[in-house]
Amino acid sequence: MARPKKPKPARIPQGLPDRETLLKFIRESGETDKAAIARAFGLKGGDRRALREMLSTLQEDGTLGRRGRRGFSEAGALPEVGVADVVERDPDGDLLVRLTRGEDAPLVPLSPGGDVRGPAPGLGDRVLVRFVRLETGDFEARLIKRLGQSAHRILGVIRKIRREIRVEPVDRRSKDSLILPDGEDVRDGDLVLAQVEPHGPRYGPKRGKLLEIVGREDDPRAYSLIAIHAHGIPVGFSEAAEAEAEAAQPPTLAGREDLREIPLITIDPMDARDHDDAVYAHPDDDPKNPGGWVCWVAIADVAAYVRPGSELDRIARDKGNSVYFPDRVEPMLPERLSNGLCSLREGENRACLAVRMVFGADGRKRSHRFVRGLMRSAAKLAYEQAQAAIDGQPDDKSGPLLEPVLRPLWAAYACLKKGRDARSPLAIASAERRIHIDEMGRIDSILPRAALQAHSLIEEFMIQANVCAAETLEQKKTPLIYRVHDQPSQEKVQALVDFLSTLGLPWTKGEAPRTERFNRLLDETRDGPHADIVNEVVLRTQMQAHYSTENIGHYGLNLAKYAHFTSPIRRYADLIVHRALVSTLGLGSDGLSDFDISQMKGTAEIITFAERRAMAAERDATDRYVAAFLADRVGAEFEGRITGVTRFGLFVRLAETGADGLVPVSRLGGEFFVHDDRTHALVGERSGARWPLGMTVRVRLEEATPITGGLLFEMLSDPAPPDASMPRPRLGVRGRGDRRPPSGRPPGIRTGRKKKMGGKKR
Repeated sequence: MARPKKPKPARIPQGLPDRETLLKFIRESGETDKAAIARAFGLKGGDRRALREMLSTLQEDGTLGRRGRRGFSEAGALPEVGVADVVERDPDGDLLVRLTRGEDAPLVPLSPGGDVRGPAPGLGDRVLVRFVRLETGDFEARLIKRLGQSAHRILGVIRKIRREIRVEPVDRRSKDSLILPDGEDVRDGDLVLAQVEPHGPRYGPKRGKLLEIVGREDDPRAYSLIAIHAHGIPVGFSEAAEAEAEAAQPPTLAGREDLREIPLITIDPMDARDHDDAVYAHPDDDPKNPGGWVCWVAIADVAAYVRPGSELDRIARDKGNSVYFPDRVEPMLPERLSNGLCSLREGENRACLAVRMVFGADGRKRSHRFVRGLMRSAAKLAYEQAQAAIDGQPDDKSGPLLEPVLRPLWAAYACLKKGRDARSPLAIASAERRIHIDEMGRIDSILPRAALQAHSLIEEFMIQANVCAAETLEQKKTPLIYRVHDQPSQEKVQALVDFLSTLGLPWTKGEAPRTERFNRLLDETRDGPHADIVNEVVLRTQMQAHYSTENIGHYGLNLAKYAHFTSPIRRYADLIVHRALVSTLGLGSDGLSDFDISQMKGTAEIITFAERRAMAAERDATDRYVAAFLADRVGAEFEGRITGVTRFGLFVRLAETGADGLVPVSRLGGEFFVHDDRTHALVGERSGARWPLGMTVRVRLEEATPITGGLLFEMLSDPAPPDASMPRPRLGVRGRGDRRPPSGRPPGIRTGRKKKMGGKKR
């Protein structure tokens, strides 16, 4: 399906721009890169070289700053939205904020206005703000959301050394410890929150004040607790919210269509506690649609219980989503709702918002309609259970459902798959692992998660329901939060093309980066020696999906209209979409409020931030659990694959557990190594031996640090031989084999780790 066209920008005069024209373009772009500038001004050949020199001059004189590896922005420019700390007041008493990215960021006044609920921010708070350039040219920060205390709070472990009490931070990126002058009540190994004293000594370690003892470092369940505190994940619910949840009553038929005779079933992970979607399908009996199918997707009607302006709504918006750790869940809604009245339990009446979709024999949707109904789940099945039944191994639960429910579902999916294949969404492979926690909170196994057809079936049903929600609301011109995913930038595509050329893989110059082109590349290399590395580089070429009130389509799914509708128990975005459907279709009085509508853009920014915060916390907790799992295997040897190449070393992912760790460049041999970012390899400056991305290697585990999640490896394999066709890079980084590795934790940088686009998380 064609993606919606973006409005054409004002025409830019072609040819090499002068200094002021170039700065004006960069200022209006916010941030950009050389490739984008060259395209905008139609520059080629010598003009591109002249542009590069102009940009270098502007950088050297401080007019331009860097954004990322290749991006540029005007010095002092600020992003549209950012996380900032409230650091001081001006002479008039107004608050000033500074971006958390560094001390060189400018101070910006915080606007006192804004229709934001909750307490006003104060000194020491961390806030999500929108930066607006005023007519004077100065910036103003407008509050989107209070995020809690600022980075001056440190989560760390108590270390008592002689008479000194120190707080060692658990964040691998932090190198500074705090001295606690008053720490009589703490024990060695306590996990604590401490506040940096603002007026401590000018030299030496910073001094801190103990705020809270949150646990013990040797508690197996401490690792998710560390992630929760380190990333500021909101925990628990207020008494008012709990009271609202407890007051909720089971649904009735009032204002609802009776769907209880439809044998809808839930299919979820084996350990799922909440069930927010149910499915059913049957052949279409309309003679005008031969070979067609009718598919039902019923979703828990969370909007009936979480009303606009309620305490439950305020907390759900603040949380943004549920956060899933190996040993626990921090839910968006209280258990009374998330695991009770809003969970589509087997055999119990539940309120739902359902969509009935009709598909032709070619897999293309012909029509759909939404209903607010009362349903009763006919069965709760696990993915593995449903798949086993289809594969000829039904059990007592799935056996009676095989002919009336499961086979029609699979036949409908076969039909929908025709439309999916014609649409050609991105088909990047991603290996998922399932971490199993025992009763003591320790990992007892890390196993690959099987890719079942049952997963694909539920994913496609959910995608189609999400499309229906977006189409309905856009057609009715209702305010909407889209789930959007932009196409790869020209710079990223060019980097991919340069890399493919080193493997002898063609990509026509100027060829559009369509999803079917990426899929063809992946198919052509799937069974060859470069399959893993091509898959990895194609993944890194993609942008990150987010929420927005402006529709740019969903590139990865190759859809023009897409919104999240199917998981309102665990995502606030879906709850807003439900309310919009209720309002638009006249399904009740509990639809969008004036606040929902006025703050739609701010809500999109809040939940995008919350999603990325949750992803980071989940990843960090998993890293710590995996490090603890491997801690008693220090000295063991493992097979792995190079998944990241940096100037300071190689990141290796173990085949057995999927764990990521670092091989420092100092352990790669007795010569200098060059980081060749074009071929994603470290190259020996003298020998030309190579450590390329995707190479299979054998490593020895040297260190495993559970409190930080760090793994350090020793390389046992030999490098790949020199490639005569590759030009030698010029600049090298030291990689002497006789140097000892750096002491302490390995650097906390992760590469090649993006949010998976599979399943119900799209």
